[in-house]
Amino acid sequence: MPIDYQGSKVPTCYATCSIGHEESHTLPLKLKAIADAGFDAIELSMPDILSYGKMLNSQEPDPEDYGALVEISKEIRVQAKEHKLKILMLQPFANFEGWPKGSTERRDAFERAEGWMRIMEAVGTDLLQVGSSDAPGISSSLDDLAGDLAELADLCAVKGQRVAYENWCWATHAPTWKDVWRIVEKANRPNLGLCLDTFQSGGGEWADPTTKSGLLESVSRDEVKARWKQSLAELSKTVPPEKIYLLQISDAYKMDPPLESESNEESLRPRGQWSHDYRPLPYDGGYLPVRDFLKAVFRTGFRGWLSMEVFDGKAPEKYSDMLDFSKKAMSSLEKLLQS
Repeated sequence: MPIDYQGSKVPTCYATCSIGHEESHTLPLKLKAIADAGFDAIELSMPDILSYGKMLNSQEPDPEDYGALVEISKEIRVQAKEHKLKILMLQPFANFEGWPKGSTERRDAFERAEGWMRIMEAVGTDLLQVGSSDAPGISSSLDDLAGDLAELADLCAVKGQRVAYENWCWATHAPTWKDVWRIVEKANRPNLGLCLDTFQSGGGEWADPTTKSGLLESVSRDEVKARWKQSLAELSKTVPPEKIYLLQISDAYKMDPPLESESNEESLRPRGQWSHDYRPLPYDGGYLPVRDFLKAVFRTGFRGWLSMEVFDGKAPEKYSDMLDFSKKAMSSLEKLLQS
């Protein structure tokens, strides 16, 4: 259910990839736990489509068999409707933009996009999340990056769909909210906006998982605070609220010992490693300035979707079941808005 905030009803969402830690935690049970905690919607994660396909057909579908994925998505649409949950967004669409013209990678990116758009139609959502690419070798040109996003937005527009572009704080060329906003502004499409995230901004501009302090150490602590404050003020003044399609909420654990500063064996950069397993609910052991970022987004006039997207490897030790976890998520959201 929406949460009251200064006379507005702020709708709530929960990412399906952010709940469940056992094979028995199937998508239907995830949906029930999310709905029973009072959430209005879900972000539907592609891995959950694949796992639900395995549940239905006894084998996991090929991620590129879009015909099969469409049929699975139709079943998920029925499940969500039974729980009165809107499917807000399909996620996470990665490594899309910046590939060289004529390259195999670029052709694959657009073929994947067309397949995901078919899934969106089948499942009943109009919003696609695109994370800023962390692929090596992509263009750093603002014109190239914006051009690709504009082309994708135009394809989506034909089907009445939108694109939510999110800064991933380990991305190759667009790790900050300001980077993705510049690209969205340059692309200049009415159905292209932002997916903002408390972790991606706080974890990129304020914190660092590779330092002992847990903060950026390339400048003084006072300078870190000053730059963070300036960034939030700029966000509040420059981004129109209608261009923010949702705000994802999570915190982060301070890493002790700190992560190594190099990419791991899977070529994932340190902040990417941090993101994948060390993002708890707010008020649950993290240290990021989550509330600061939330308030800055609200100062734009935004009163749209707040979505819990957490990846907490410690959650199985702390919560007895999925409903316990989803209720804690709702209470932490309520606390954030009341603070």
